[in-house]
Amino acid sequence: MADETIKKSRESLDKKPNGHTEHVEIEAPSKVTHSRGELSEEELLNLRQRYPLLANASPEKLDALNKARFLTVITLMLLMNYLDRINVSNARIAGMQEDMHMSDVEWSAGISLFYVGYIISQVPANVIIAKGRPRIILPCVMLAWSAVTICMPAAKSPWAFMLCRFLVGLTEGPFLPGVALLSSSWYVKSETSLRMGIWHAGNIVSNAFSGLLSAAILTNMDNLAGMHSWQWFLLLEGIVSILVAFVGFWALPNFPDNTGGGYFTDEETQMAQYRQLVDAGGISEDDEGDYWGGFFQACKDPFTWLFAGMHFAIIIAQSFKDFFPSIVNTLGFNKTLTYLIQAPPYIVAYFVTLLVSWSADRHLEHCWHIVGSMLACLVGAVIMISTLNVPARYFSMFLLCTGPFISLNIQIPWEVSVVPRPRTKRAALIAIANCVSSVSHWFSPYFFLTSQEPRYQTGGGVIILGCGLTIIFCVATRWYCQKKNKEIEKEQEQTGVVNNWRYVT
Repeated sequence: MADETIKKSRESLDKKPNGHTEHVEIEAPSKVTHSRGELSEEELLNLRQRYPLLANASPEKLDALNKARFLTVITLMLLMNYLDRINVSNARIAGMQEDMHMSDVEWSAGISLFYVGYIISQVPANVIIAKGRPRIILPCVMLAWSAVTICMPAAKSPWAFMLCRFLVGLTEGPFLPGVALLSSSWYVKSETSLRMGIWHAGNIVSNAFSGLLSAAILTNMDNLAGMHSWQWFLLLEGIVSILVAFVGFWALPNFPDNTGGGYFTDEETQMAQYRQLVDAGGISEDDEGDYWGGFFQACKDPFTWLFAGMHFAIIIAQSFKDFFPSIVNTLGFNKTLTYLIQAPPYIVAYFVTLLVSWSADRHLEHCWHIVGSMLACLVGAVIMISTLNVPARYFSMFLLCTGPFISLNIQIPWEVSVVPRPRTKRAALIAIANCVSSVSHWFSPYFFLTSQEPRYQTGGGVIILGCGLTIIFCVATRWYCQKKNKEIEKEQEQTGVVNNWRYVT
């Protein structure tokens, strides 16, 4: 929410040799400019009195502790989460739809039912996570969806497929909002976009990894032990996901105010709480709000619905994702090459996302970064439906993959920046926006039918519509932020009380 979260800040990304943690180092200045104004050294000292291990620490000690740690297991868990969500896309190419005797409508219904379950569980689960222990809850959620994935190879009918997809969605629903909430509790405003970009890599990398994994499994394991290759694909992925979930019990933290040991000493834990307290102008995440109080606060806040609309539009623009292997398949390459060439667009998308996210953090600006990214996606959709030239169509897939991933990665930090406290309200906003966006999956799968190959004109039109709506909601949100800032400035002029709180645009 601040135009400048920490004055004279210095950020660096550093990984330990063992690859477990990343560090963000920030200088400890004598005064800190945050979202509520300027804190003097005396005020900072008063805040530190809440933390016995920091109260009498030397400036050198505070500087050494003043870093945000987060575990790379988040990216690994997200990789498996997204891989589990999109695995049926490549399984479809390997014959899953034919083997289960499903029509296009039945297949699309299974894709849609995933998001029915996904929506049902998000809001109540994220509110519970906000007051609970994500170190326990998130790995348990992962074990649940992994168990359903392992059961899916046993499905023999369209109805069994639909039921499994519904249950996978129901068990996956709490995970992404929970991770977004956890991340926003460890990073300050000027860190969120790039750091969320790093853990959000699980989303992008999973798409690249899915193609490479498909090339290895789906082309070599058919009829092994009497099972189809797509059955092996789902089974092995579920097993790996279970292993990663058990790592999460050990490697994930809770929130800064209730995390335990592990990678964090008591001093580091108190410093993490102190950083968040300073960033919010002395208001801790749990100073107010019960389980459902934050939910009702979020429902009444216009920001919730602006960001929900923006998120909805971005996901519409990203609706090609569940059908990306089928779209690539229209380029006319053999099956192995089709799997392999899915990876480069997502790899490029990952590095471009990190670059643009870094820029958004550096300038504390979100709107125009999102607009530019969605314009690129719009161009990609136009190319996809207007030409059959193979190089041009493949180039369009780079634009399609890059635009929505960048926008989503910048939009989430934006929403948690303007609504930071209490944690239950932030949790509800994240979940509501994610729920609203997921509604698009109830109808968008029906726009990518095999009867419209290779152009997918209707699907391309939906992508263009999503890009346009994203830009509209983005500009509207920016206008509302500016309006709120002008109200703050007007009140400041009338009262004479200095207030440096500003809504980030």
